[in-house]
Amino acid sequence: MLASAAHPALARDLLVADQAQYKAAVKKAQPGDTIILADGEWRDFQIVFTGHGSAAKPITLTAQTKGKVTLTGQSNLRIGGQHLLISGLVFKNGASPTAEVISFRRDSKTLATDTRVTEVVIDGFSKADRRAEDIWVALYGTGNRVDHSHFEGKTNSGVTLAVIRRAGAPLDNRHRIDHNYFGPRPPLGSNGGETIRIGTSEESLSASNSIIERNIFDRTSGEVEIVSIKSGGNIIRENLVLEAQGAFVLRHGNGNLVERNIFLGKGVPDTGGVRVINRDQIVRGNYFEGLAGTSFKSALSVMNGVPNSVINRYHQVANARIEGNSLIDSARITLAAGADAERSASPTDSRFERNLIVGAKGQDPFRAEGEIGGIALAGNVEAKVAKPLLAAGVEQRDVTLKRAANGLLYPTDPALAAVGAPRDLKPVTRAEVGASWYRGDAPEAAFGSGSKRPLIAGASLAQAVADAKAGDTLTLATGTYDVAAPLTVRHRLIIAGAKDAKPVLRVASSLARIEGGGGLRLENLAIDASGASSEGALIAVAPGVAPNYSVAFDRVSVRGPGKGRLDGIAMAPGTFADDVTIQNSDFAEMGVVVAATSEQEPKGWYPMERLTITGSRFARVAMVADLLRKGTDESTFGPWFAMTGSSVAGSGAGGASLRISGAQHADIVQNNFAKSEGIVVIHSVGAPETRIASNAFAATPAPRIEELAWNGPPRGLISGNIVEARP
Repeated sequence: MLASAAHPALARDLLVADQAQYKAAVKKAQPGDTIILADGEWRDFQIVFTGHGSAAKPITLTAQTKGKVTLTGQSNLRIGGQHLLISGLVFKNGASPTAEVISFRRDSKTLATDTRVTEVVIDGFSKADRRAEDIWVALYGTGNRVDHSHFEGKTNSGVTLAVIRRAGAPLDNRHRIDHNYFGPRPPLGSNGGETIRIGTSEESLSASNSIIERNIFDRTSGEVEIVSIKSGGNIIRENLVLEAQGAFVLRHGNGNLVERNIFLGKGVPDTGGVRVINRDQIVRGNYFEGLAGTSFKSALSVMNGVPNSVINRYHQVANARIEGNSLIDSARITLAAGADAERSASPTDSRFERNLIVGAKGQDPFRAEGEIGGIALAGNVEAKVAKPLLAAGVEQRDVTLKRAANGLLYPTDPALAAVGAPRDLKPVTRAEVGASWYRGDAPEAAFGSGSKRPLIAGASLAQAVADAKAGDTLTLATGTYDVAAPLTVRHRLIIAGAKDAKPVLRVASSLARIEGGGGLRLENLAIDASGASSEGALIAVAPGVAPNYSVAFDRVSVRGPGKGRLDGIAMAPGTFADDVTIQNSDFAEMGVVVAATSEQEPKGWYPMERLTITGSRFARVAMVADLLRKGTDESTFGPWFAMTGSSVAGSGAGGASLRISGAQHADIVQNNFAKSEGIVVIHSVGAPETRIASNAFAATPAPRIEELAWNGPPRGLISGNIVEARP
């Protein structure tokens, strides 16, 4: 251990090289001292940092060189005491062995107060099973700050950063969360994927008085609540939200302020803005552009409440003030959102004033899902639409926009200067947030971004896959390639037949197994699995795969060992696919082509975000797809399912050739079904959008929609189908 000075009255720099030296340094640290971790990898290090500094002389824990100290394996940090400062650390290539990565408490009796975490990185430090929950940064105590830090790549359940508020602990938190970079977080496929949460419902009627300001939220798309406010008196201001699916949600608690934030969706599905619930909320001076979300993910939604609501449901909106916002090129503004038999309490004593509305593609974005008489409208301007929903208080007029020096759109007409978002908004820049010395790894290699590696007939495909790098394409010449054992895929990889070739992959049992970091795209191939075992699947996914993966078939023909034998793709519990795509492909003599029922817990988990089937043919298969999302939680975007221009013949098992359960979006259009079991779409949650149209059913039952929770008639559109009764 090295000390810069021996005199106890002087601040010391204590350089430590191992865990034993660190523990000794913590015991003797005094106000003003700095404990310095030596550069390098610190593996399986559960840091406990405690002490009592002062405002003028905090006790500091830092890296010898910022960014050069990496905590790996089973590592975490617990902080307890007062006036402590932590900086320069990186958590990577591992996961916390506990429920938190950084905790602002040592234990339930030793909280951190007046403590700062700055220039700290947590990148991809996720538990392998996405269902295993943890929080990356848990703020306890009072007066703490998290700033200029970098958080990216959380793939498992749990909030990225949470303010923990519990009975008996301080509730007037006064935390500050500022100038952080919250980087990409992919959809979790369940509730529990928030980026920030302040409080929980139990203590939500008290004020936290915390501030979230000048952060960047970049593609933070874990679930429908990007920021979940569950307490009162908080300020959310001057943040920049980029292509993030979901919304800032005032879920519980009263008297919160959301102002001067900038939301840029760029047309990405499910990008939203602000959702208002409860009393005395203020939403003012915000800028929303290019947001494609609807319903709870609208650019702006004001919800209906539950009369005499229990603490964890939906309190009625009252005295909301929504003023001076710009909503441009956005799909939806939803008033009385979620109105139903339970949520029957309409907004009351609320105002919607001086807002500028320019709908996407000249459409009126306003929707009212219930009574909106309790929202007074005044001084709003909407770019002219053919049939406006609202008249009084929303002036229809021609609006010409011009992009200003700050990059935002404003009306050119001086008469509209007082309408919409302020002209002095200053979007926070990437240079202002996060750790200046860290920008993360290079983006994950996309399909086809690497080298092309040609293979001749008879070459070892297994060896070629083992040698391939992320993003590579294996180009196969005409001939037969024997696959004696499943190919292990750990990167994004394309296996494709060369131009004008049609190589045959002869599969003995299973074609491939996707492991962590893997993804597989097959193109222009014939797969002969007629001699394969009936057990398992052509493509299997290993348990605990992270990050999210993708699978695609394009111009591929697959022949299995017989109807009901050998599934096509089998999802594993605890894993999640961003996309599964089948286009211009043929499947015959198989089990379930896409078997996606692995998540059986009734908690809203589902195995993939999107399943898309186009221009493909299925003959004598057990099912085209069996997709399941159980539970009634409303916090997710998907699943999305689409099937168009395809045919199904001689197929079905258990009364269905296609079963889609719990999807939020299902589009089944212009397909042909012959001598098969029917289509079953089962609604279980939210406001599902289902369309079954322009299909032909020959000797096949008519499609049906079932409702598990909705008490009314089945929702969805079934139209233009031709149904020929079975002989």
